Amino acid sequence: MLNFSNVLSLSRAALALVFLKENIILRLLAILIAMSTDVLDGFIARRSGTTSQFGAILDPLMDKFFVFFVGGVLYLEGGLTGFELGAMLSRDISLCFFGIYLVATRGWKEYECGSILWGKVTTCTQFIVLIGVTLHVVFPTYIFLLFILMAIFAFIELIVGNQRKREGD
Repeated sequence: MLNFSNVLSLSRAALALVFLKENIILRLLAILIAMSTDVLDGFIARRSGTTSQFGAILDPLMDKFFVFFVGGVLYLEGGLTGFELGAMLSRDISLCFFGIYLVATRGWKEYECGSILWGKVTTCTQFIVLIGVTLHVVFPTYIFLLFILMAIFAFIELIVGNQRKREGD
């Protein structure tokens, strides 16, 4: 269950803790390594035939932990406003709504976790914004509004994908 690709995913939790130290170089390295592990963990799992439901849940969970933790630190340091942090996390809020939808439609038992296009786009954008904020770049509001738009797209992608899967069964 705990294979190399899952260890790569778990490493993002430790990398997030680097943000407890106010060192721009270390923080940038942590983000870049986290981005690399996010790309490599799934690739390695597929290549080595070690994909699993555990890994499919662990990978996005560690992405979320990294972004929540780092975003929280940057918020507490004044690098992000409450709105900006909330907007960056809006995709995760939409995932909660999707979970409620699955419970309401009794579809949670059959649902198989997997990555979605808008989830990957959002995570990549989150990492890029975290790099910018770490470098003290001030982003215009519309960048954060894009996170809300991506959250809506992710929610729609999840609903449509779930409907197609249910109709195909």
